Amino acid sequence: MSTQQPVIIAGAGPSGCVLALSLAKQGIPVRLLEKCESLPIDLRASTFHPPSLEMIADLGDGIIEKMLARGLHADRYQYRDRATGDVATFDMAQIADETRFPFRLQLEQYELTRFVCEALQDYDCAEVRFGCELLRYEQDADGVTATVSSEGAEQQLRGSYLIGAEGARSVVRKSSGIGFMGFTYDEKFLVVSTSFPFEEVFEDFSYVNYVSDPEEWCVILRTDKLWRVLVPVFPASAEEEAYYLSDEFVQSRLKRLHDHGADYDVHHRSIYAVNQRVAETYVQGRALLVGDACHINNPLGGMGMNGGLHDAFNLAEKLRTVIQEGADPQAAFALYDRQRRELAVQFVQRHTIENKKLMEARDPDIQRKRQQMLMETAADPERARAFLLERSMINCVRESLAVQ
Repeated sequence: MSTQQPVIIAGAGPSGCVLALSLAKQGIPVRLLEKCESLPIDLRASTFHPPSLEMIADLGDGIIEKMLARGLHADRYQYRDRATGDVATFDMAQIADETRFPFRLQLEQYELTRFVCEALQDYDCAEVRFGCELLRYEQDADGVTATVSSEGAEQQLRGSYLIGAEGARSVVRKSSGIGFMGFTYDEKFLVVSTSFPFEEVFEDFSYVNYVSDPEEWCVILRTDKLWRVLVPVFPASAEEEAYYLSDEFVQSRLKRLHDHGADYDVHHRSIYAVNQRVAETYVQGRALLVGDACHINNPLGGMGMNGGLHDAFNLAEKLRTVIQEGADPQAAFALYDRQRRELAVQFVQRHTIENKKLMEARDPDIQRKRQQMLMETAADPERARAFLLERSMINCVRESLAVQ
């Protein structure tokens, strides 16, 4: 490690990992802390939008090539009405002149973190510590002191800056006393994965499908490994949550999609709460936030992880100018806060809430009108292009960078 104090990053999720590699490539010492003993492998985000792919490609180290080789290229996605069978298909080829990657890449997020952690091994200025959990921190005019739990004992680590990338329960955010404004939905989401080939039983089925239904909407999407099905549930107790996770309920929901005369093979199942929250600031002195530590939203549209990646790349550039060029940290980080937090409030939160409303209407007339609007939009090249530029997050990244 360099004699310069490292930037300490708590959390080896997608945003923490790409931030660490972005800094290491500039020769900036970085220490990436992960409380788990190894990289978590679980059902989390799995959609990478075009701007994220462009940023990862520019990062280098062969990471984008590995991702493209492993992931599925979803060059179209669909809004389906289960009651009528109507389908609105959005073809991302319509924005091929706007991006190097006119598709969504369907790939489990842990593949990205694995690729990045492998790349970090080649940088002498980077250290990755597993089984190392941030407990609290203090800061002064010259740096930060992070108290961590590692190998059963508390240790203190000194750094220049501390980045909270450790998710919605961020210790950095909570220790800083930063509010997390917003709300939690009444329902939770049940996510189930199966290898059943839905593409063989549903006609013209895309890799990403948003299915509306007055009785029960759902999302059916393909990752690089399995099909994933998401449905809303309303557990009022631990017992009810256990029932929603039971074979009886899971099989009933899958067979409602398509009853092939036998039980589905189920590889994973989980239930999680759904929130729409944004931190009241992303910066407090030498402590800064990225990803789920500072914004969380429902997953419809795949904007959460992507927004976190965009945070990380934006902050990496601000840190570089401060550490290597002597830029005023207060001004640089205030700009980061304006570019990323205001975007989270004005764009990501609004669009994810709208995405959910598009799915969940129980009034047949409202649902019919929404489906008609989507089909008319998809059929009109100009409107479809505008829709795709918004939902692929191309517009929001450009608008973010335009903020001064």
